[in-house]
Amino acid sequence: MLKGLDPILNADVLYALRAMGHGDDLIISDTNFPADSIARQTTLGRVLRIDRPAADVLRAVLSVYPIDTFVDDAAGRMEVVGEPDTLLPVMEEAQAEITAVDGPLLLGIERYAFYERAKQAYAVIQTGERRFYGCFALRKGVIPPEEG
Repeated sequence: MLKGLDPILNADVLYALRAMGHGDDLIISDTNFPADSIARQTTLGRVLRIDRPAADVLRAVLSVYPIDTFVDDAAGRMEVVGEPDTLLPVMEEAQAEITAVDGPLLLGIERYAFYERAKQAYAVIQTGERRFYGCFALRKGVIPPEEG
Protein backbone atom coordinates (compact mmCIF):
# COMPACT_ATOMS: atom_id res chain seq x y z
CA MET A 1 0.00 0.00 0.00
CA LEU A 2 1.07 3.55 -0.73
CA LYS A 3 -0.31 6.71 0.76
CA GLY A 4 -2.35 8.86 -1.58
CA LEU A 5 -2.88 6.14 -4.20
CA ASP A 6 -6.08 4.22 -4.71
CA PRO A 7 -5.25 0.64 -3.64
CA ILE A 8 -6.81 -0.90 -6.77
CA LEU A 9 -4.07 0.70 -8.90
CA ASN A 10 -1.60 -2.17 -9.16
CA ALA A 11 2.07 -1.81 -10.06
CA ASP A 12 1.60 -2.74 -13.72
CA VAL A 13 -1.15 -0.16 -14.18
CA LEU A 14 0.82 2.55 -12.37
CA TYR A 15 3.84 1.82 -14.57
CA ALA A 16 1.77 2.16 -17.75
CA LEU A 17 0.01 5.33 -16.63
CA ARG A 18 3.34 6.92 -15.69
CA ALA A 19 5.03 5.87 -18.93
CA MET A 20 2.28 7.31 -21.15
CA GLY A 21 2.80 10.73 -22.67
CA HIS A 22 0.51 13.56 -23.69
CA GLY A 23 -1.87 12.41 -26.39
CA ASP A 24 -1.53 8.68 -25.67
CA ASP A 25 -4.81 6.79 -25.36
CA LEU A 26 -5.83 4.52 -22.51
CA ILE A 27 -8.63 2.02 -23.01
CA ILE A 28 -10.70 0.88 -20.06
CA SER A 29 -12.77 -2.08 -21.17
CA ASP A 30 -15.44 -4.38 -19.87
CA THR A 31 -14.78 -8.07 -19.36
CA ASN A 32 -16.30 -9.05 -22.74
CA PHE A 33 -14.03 -6.78 -24.79
CA PRO A 34 -11.36 -8.64 -26.82
CA ALA A 35 -8.77 -7.05 -24.54
CA ASP A 36 -5.95 -9.56 -24.94
CA SER A 37 -5.95 -9.63 -28.74
CA ILE A 38 -6.37 -5.85 -28.99
CA ALA A 39 -3.75 -5.16 -26.29
CA ARG A 40 -1.15 -7.16 -28.21
CA GLN A 41 -1.35 -4.42 -30.88
CA THR A 42 -0.94 -1.51 -28.45
CA THR A 43 2.28 0.23 -27.45
CA LEU A 44 2.42 -1.67 -24.16
CA GLY A 45 1.72 -4.94 -25.97
CA ARG A 46 -0.15 -6.76 -23.19
CA VAL A 47 -3.42 -6.45 -21.34
CA LEU A 48 -3.61 -4.99 -17.83
CA ARG A 49 -6.32 -6.05 -15.39
CA ILE A 50 -8.24 -4.54 -12.53
CA ASP A 51 -11.09 -6.85 -11.56
CA ARG A 52 -13.52 -4.18 -10.41
CA PRO A 53 -16.53 -2.41 -11.94
CA ALA A 54 -15.72 0.12 -14.65
CA ALA A 55 -16.71 3.14 -12.54
CA ASP A 56 -14.36 2.05 -9.73
CA VAL A 57 -11.51 1.67 -12.20
CA LEU A 58 -12.22 5.04 -13.78
CA ARG A 59 -12.30 6.72 -10.36
CA ALA A 60 -8.94 5.19 -9.43
CA VAL A 61 -7.29 5.95 -12.78
CA LEU A 62 -8.60 9.52 -12.86
CA SER A 63 -7.13 10.14 -9.41
CA VAL A 64 -3.69 10.15 -11.09
CA TYR A 65 -4.38 10.54 -14.84
CA PRO A 66 -5.05 13.91 -16.48
CA ILE A 67 -7.47 13.99 -19.42
CA ASP A 68 -6.36 15.91 -22.51
CA THR A 69 -7.95 19.36 -22.83
CA PHE A 70 -6.57 20.17 -26.29
CA VAL A 71 -8.74 17.81 -28.36
CA ASP A 72 -12.46 17.23 -28.81
CA ASP A 73 -12.26 13.44 -28.58
CA ALA A 74 -10.34 13.09 -25.30
CA ALA A 75 -13.02 10.85 -23.76
CA GLY A 76 -15.00 8.29 -25.71
CA ARG A 77 -17.41 5.45 -25.15
CA MET A 78 -18.29 2.49 -27.33
CA GLU A 79 -21.73 3.10 -28.83
CA VAL A 80 -24.53 0.58 -28.48
CA VAL A 81 -24.81 -1.21 -31.83
CA GLY A 82 -27.75 0.24 -33.75
CA GLU A 83 -28.49 2.76 -30.97
CA PRO A 84 -25.65 5.30 -31.01
CA ASP A 85 -27.47 7.82 -28.80
CA THR A 86 -28.41 5.33 -26.07
CA LEU A 87 -26.65 5.91 -22.75
CA LEU A 88 -26.64 2.81 -20.57
CA PRO A 89 -26.20 2.99 -16.78
CA VAL A 90 -22.54 1.88 -17.07
CA MET A 91 -21.92 4.83 -19.41
CA GLU A 92 -23.71 7.26 -17.09
CA GLU A 93 -21.58 6.04 -14.17
CA ALA A 94 -18.43 6.50 -16.26
CA GLN A 95 -19.52 10.00 -17.23
CA ALA A 96 -20.10 10.86 -13.56
CA GLU A 97 -16.50 9.87 -12.73
CA ILE A 98 -15.16 11.91 -15.65
CA THR A 99 -17.32 14.90 -14.73
CA ALA A 100 -16.06 14.67 -11.12
CA VAL A 101 -12.56 15.58 -12.38
CA ASP A 102 -13.89 18.31 -14.70
CA GLY A 103 -13.48 16.07 -17.72
CA PRO A 104 -15.39 16.32 -21.00
CA LEU A 105 -18.52 14.55 -22.13
CA LEU A 106 -18.01 11.05 -23.50
CA LEU A 107 -18.07 11.04 -27.28
CA GLY A 108 -19.86 8.09 -28.88
CA ILE A 109 -17.59 5.87 -31.00
CA GLU A 110 -19.01 3.18 -33.32
CA ARG A 111 -18.03 -0.32 -32.16
CA TYR A 112 -15.52 -1.17 -34.90
CA ALA A 113 -14.07 2.35 -34.87
CA PHE A 114 -13.60 1.90 -31.12
CA TYR A 115 -11.66 -1.33 -31.77
CA GLU A 116 -9.41 0.54 -34.22
CA ARG A 117 -8.81 3.35 -31.73
CA ALA A 118 -8.01 0.75 -29.08
CA LYS A 119 -5.40 -0.92 -31.29
CA GLN A 120 -3.61 2.43 -31.55
CA ALA A 121 -3.75 3.03 -27.78
CA TYR A 122 -0.85 2.92 -25.38
CA ALA A 123 -2.54 0.39 -23.10
CA VAL A 124 -5.75 -1.52 -22.35
CA ILE A 125 -7.04 -2.09 -18.83
CA GLN A 126 -9.64 -4.84 -18.77
CA THR A 127 -12.00 -4.49 -15.83
CA GLY A 128 -14.32 -6.92 -14.13
CA GLU A 129 -17.32 -5.00 -15.54
CA ARG A 130 -19.85 -7.53 -16.83
CA ARG A 131 -22.40 -5.07 -18.18
CA PHE A 132 -22.24 -4.62 -21.93
CA TYR A 133 -20.68 -1.49 -23.47
CA GLY A 134 -18.51 -0.65 -20.48
CA CYS A 135 -15.68 0.39 -22.80
CA PHE A 136 -14.03 3.80 -22.67
CA ALA A 137 -11.11 5.62 -24.27
CA LEU A 138 -9.25 8.39 -22.44
CA ARG A 139 -6.55 10.52 -24.04
CA LYS A 140 -3.82 11.58 -21.63
CA GLY A 141 -3.36 15.25 -20.94
CA VAL A 142 -0.65 17.19 -19.19
CA ILE A 143 0.13 18.29 -15.66
CA PRO A 144 1.14 21.95 -15.73
CA PRO A 145 4.19 23.22 -13.88
CA GLU A 146 3.72 24.57 -10.40
CA GLU A 147 3.47 28.31 -10.34
CA GLY A 148 6.28 29.94 -8.51
